[in-house]
Parts: sequence; C-alpha cells; structure tokens
Amino acid sequence: MIADPAAFEEHRPHLLRAGYRITGRLADAEDAVQEAWLRYAARQTAPDDLRAWLTTVVGRLCLDRLRSSAARRERYAGPWLPEPIVTGDDPDDPLLAVVRHEDVRMAAMVVLERLTAPQRVAFVLHEALALPYGEIAGVLDCPEATARQHAARARRIVEGTPAPARARTGEQQEVLAAFADAMARADLPALLAVLHPDVVLVNDGGGEVAAARRPVHGADKVARLLLGLLARYGPGMLRGEVVSVNGELGLVTGDPAAVTVLSVDGGRVVGVYGVLNPAKIARRTPRRTPGR
Repeated sequence: MIADPAAFEEHRPHLLRAGYRITGRLADAEDAVQEAWLRYAARQTAPDDLRAWLTTVVGRLCLDRLRSSAARRERYAGPWLPEPIVTGDDPDDPLLAVVRHEDVRMAAMVVLERLTAPQRVAFVLHEALALPYGEIAGVLDCPEATARQHAARARRIVEGTPAPARARTGEQQEVLAAFADAMARADLPALLAVLHPDVVLVNDGGGEVAAARRPVHGADKVARLLLGLLARYGPGMLRGEVVSVNGELGLVTGDPAAVTVLSVDGGRVVGVYGVLNPAKIARRTPRRTPGR
C-alpha cells in the first residue's frame, strides 16, 4: 500500500476545514475526509502533491453533498445555521486545529450561505486554501474561466457583507459576562448597553423546537425577544457551560438545549447565533483514519 497514514493525518485539519466551510456541516466534512482516505489508500501510485490532491477530492465530494442538500435547505423551517463546532480544554482535540482559523467563525460561515454551491466551492478552495483555478475548474467540471468568474462573484458578495474580525479573548469574556449578567437580572437597559444598535439574532430550530422563524434585527427587538424567552423558560435558560464555539466563546445550555455564540465587535454584541436543532448539537467524537 502506498498510502501513508501519518502524512494523511497531517492534512486532516486542513481537509476538515475545507469540507466544513463548503458544506456547513462537520458530519459532511468528516464523511468527505474519510472517503478521501479510502480513495488515497486505493491508489497504486502516490500523488505528486498529496495536499492538493486530497483537497480536490474533498472539494468534489462536498460539492456533491452541497448540491444534494439544496432542496432540503429550501424546505428548512426558519433560518439555517452551520453545525457548531464545540471544543473544550482538551489539548488533544483534533478540532482545535480547525477552529483556529478566522474563516470558520459562525459569523463568517453565515456569510457563505449567500453563495451558490459553485461560488462557495470556488471561493473556499481558492481564497482560503490557495488551490489554483485550473484545479478548481476540475472540481466544478467547468472551464477555468468559469471557475474564475465563480470565485470573483463570491468574493464580491463576501466583501460586501464582511464578518467582523475575531475579538480578543479578554474582550469576548467581558462582553459575555456583561450579557449574562444583564440577562440574569432581566435588566433591559443593561442588555441594550451590551448590544450593538444593529445587532442581529439568528436562531436555528429546524422546525424541531420553537425558535424565531426569521432573523431579528436591532437592539431593542433582540433584547425584548431574549427577555421574553427568559420569562418563558426561566433561569434554566442561562445555566450552561462556557465553551469555544467555532473558535469564539459561547454557551452550551440544556433548558432549552442550545449552542449559542456571540459575535463581538468594538466591545458590543453584533450577532447572536443560537443553534437549537437537536440534530446539529449532538456531542460527537471526531472520527479517525483506520489504523490510527
């Protein structure tokens, strides 16, 4: 067998990041990476550039998954958010290498939802992973010029609605503490003070649990919705564990079960992203390559 498991494992975080950014689902990314391993293990000769070859394979597989899920997303009840990547304090967690990158933050992932499947693949593979347009054209099964057009259009969309840069950890901690304190006291003025005037709240219940069916815009509307939910569910809504969600501080709570991350900019909350769909927040152990 020419396949080198150790070499493959070196590229796993990169491949998971690529698959996750294309599909928005860690499960799909892991499936694609596993299939890439099987195809690599079945080869009779080693690729000239293993990283590029594996990236191309994962890109094709994830494009297929993205296209096959398009109809399901159109029928999806309410907003669709990416599957959150929750990491803790375990230094051996293989997902830590994935969430170090700015481009997997929830706010950045949400921007990608505005792209078509070919645009998303072209943008991720070229802008984020530096794959040449010729190879991207092979993934998309189109001329190189068309691949360039897809990437250019995607870049204009992303640059037109940029996600804020990741705030420093200390700033995230301060804002999260202020947010939690205002919520615990049901203090509307304090909550308004920590929310940016143009804050947006997006809840993804997938039709499985009660959640806002549209994004909520503006500090006053978001604050009143949050306090209304607090009145409905009680203090249990705030009890949970502070974790890293896609590389930023967030909360895992159990009543109702949710993974929530706050996007922070300039010391205020600019985005509240809550994933309540049970299918997206189940705890899982990342899969490993056979024999490793």
